[in-house]
Amino acid sequence: MAVTTAPEQIHRAPRPVRTARKRSGPGAGGEGLAGYVFLSPWLLGLLGITAIPMLLSLYLSFTNYDVLTPWSEVEWVGLANYRRMFTADPAYWHAVRVTVTFALVAVPLKLAAALGVALLLNKAWRGVGLFRGLFYLPSLLGGSVALAIVWRSMFSGDGAVNSFLGLFGIQGQPWVNDPDWALETLMALAIWQFGAPMVIFLAGLKQVPTELYEAAAVDGAGRSRQFFHVTLPMLSPVIFFNLVLETIHGFQGFTAAFVVSRGTGGPVDSTLMYTLKLYVSGFTNLEMGYASAMAWVFLIAVSVITAVFFSTGRFWVHYSDGTNS
Repeated sequence: MAVTTAPEQIHRAPRPVRTARKRSGPGAGGEGLAGYVFLSPWLLGLLGITAIPMLLSLYLSFTNYDVLTPWSEVEWVGLANYRRMFTADPAYWHAVRVTVTFALVAVPLKLAAALGVALLLNKAWRGVGLFRGLFYLPSLLGGSVALAIVWRSMFSGDGAVNSFLGLFGIQGQPWVNDPDWALETLMALAIWQFGAPMVIFLAGLKQVPTELYEAAAVDGAGRSRQFFHVTLPMLSPVIFFNLVLETIHGFQGFTAAFVVSRGTGGPVDSTLMYTLKLYVSGFTNLEMGYASAMAWVFLIAVSVITAVFFSTGRFWVHYSDGTNS
């Protein structure tokens, strides 16, 4: 009788598991060091141009520093600059009123013009690209001094605007020299530069699904109802974005007011924007301590306004996924 035996199982020793060894020596941490090296220009710029000057400005806002006084003689005055600002400087509150008036009028009209032109240019007709470029061109000039000089010349007593009105027998105005019209000329300049928000509105309009308009048309909605019930809700995030940016930009208006009024805020302080008042206090009157206090109040005010926008945005800003901001 043959006897069979099961083949013996061959037991192999397990392969050793390789463990990653930490690099040591001169090359250790090389990647981290390289990262800091690449970040160093930005970090140095942040410290030297933003962080340190801001902290220095905060310190100066509690002193009587006036540029001419040596640092060793600078006196700590506590909240004196802030008390003067709120209780003893009528020009400060006048500048606040001028700036708020400018922002409340210019920003909504600028956004309305940008949205209106964007709706017109959101079509596939011949030459639309050319018109988009032409409407955007004023925004490329931004707050340039040259543009402000041209604007001041156009709205002077013998400028191009009055010459054009004279063709129709309309009596011109000394626009930039009239306290009743000087601020309005600055508003017109700001509104005219609606190209940047227009481009953003155009991008938003391209993202609105055409199916929504088709469904609204099937339900009997006309152009106006489609605009208010489809276009505006779908554009609400874009409107919110433009509103925040243009409001901040409106409060920061300086170049046009400085050039048109020749640095005085005139006539009769009618164009005395907040930033121009800050400039006059710091660089004309050399009251750097007082100007620093104004700058910090301005920063806090703009931050609060921005926070209000974000806190109220959840009630009217709607996204395509059904969420609110």
